Amino acid sequence: MTTNGVLTSPRRAVFLDVDGTYAHHGIVPPGHVDVVRAARAAGHLVLLCTGRPRAMLPERILAAGFDGLVAAAGAYVEVDGVVLKDQRFPADLAARAVTTLDEHDVAYILEAPDVLHGRPGVDERLRQMLRGRFGPSRDQDGPTDILDALRMAEDLTDASFGKITYFESPLAGAALLDAIGTGVGVLPSSIPGMGDSAGELYLDGVHKAIGIELVAAHLGLAPEDVVAVGDGLNDLEMLAWAGTGVAIAGAPPEVLAVADRVAQGPQGEGLVAAFAELGLT
Repeated sequence: MTTNGVLTSPRRAVFLDVDGTYAHHGIVPPGHVDVVRAARAAGHLVLLCTGRPRAMLPERILAAGFDGLVAAAGAYVEVDGVVLKDQRFPADLAARAVTTLDEHDVAYILEAPDVLHGRPGVDERLRQMLRGRFGPSRDQDGPTDILDALRMAEDLTDASFGKITYFESPLAGAALLDAIGTGVGVLPSSIPGMGDSAGELYLDGVHKAIGIELVAAHLGLAPEDVVAVGDGLNDLEMLAWAGTGVAIAGAPPEVLAVADRVAQGPQGEGLVAAFAELGLT
C-alpha cells in the first residue's frame, strides 16, 4: 500500500543488526535513535539482532528502547523481557573447544548472556592487538563493551557459554574447525582488517534467522511481516528469511545478493531514509 507516494504497511517487526548497521564502532547516531522510537510509536516492533551477547549491549545501544533482541547470533532470544531461548555449548563440546584454543595459544572470550569469560591476560592481549591495528583510540566503544563485561579466571571448566570470539589465532578458521571437530561453525571477525587470525565460533546450525523465526512464531507474525537489516556474513540467513531484507551499502557481495533493498551505513544515518521508505515512520 502507498500513502502520498510513500510505502506503508500494517504492523511489522524490524530486526536490526548492531555493529555496522545500527551503530558505528559501538556509537549509535541520534537519527537512528529517533527512527526506532518513531517506528515503535507508529505501532511497529523493533528488535536488535546481533552477534553480540546480551552482556555486550550497554545502555548507550539500548537507550532508544526495543521490544526484544536476538543475541549471540541466534543462540539467545528475548521478547519484552521474556527469554524464549538461551542455547549454550554442550559440556563436552565446550571442553573440546576450550582445550583446542588453549593448545594453540589462541586468545578467546567465552560469551554468555550475562558475562564474558576469559583467561587472565586476555584483556591485555585484546588491548595490545587493537592498539597495534587501530591506535590508542580503539580502546573505546566495542572493545570497552568487551572489557566491561569480562571476568577472568584460570579455571574455565564450569564456564557456560553460547558463542566464542577468538583472535590472535595461528590457525585460520577452517583449520581451527578441523582441530576442534564437529559441532561448531565459524565466521570471520566483524572487525575490519583482522584477516584469518580472528573470528567467531558458534554452535553448528545456529544463526540469526533461527532467532527471528522463534520471535515471529511467538508474536504470530509471518515472514512478510518482518524487516531485517544487516551488513555482515552472519546476516545472510536473516536477510533471506525476512519478507524485506535490507543490506547496508558496502556489505559483502553475498549479503547484497540476498537483500531486497540497500541502505546507507550508520555514519550517514542510513536507517532514517530506510525506515521512511518502508513506511515505518
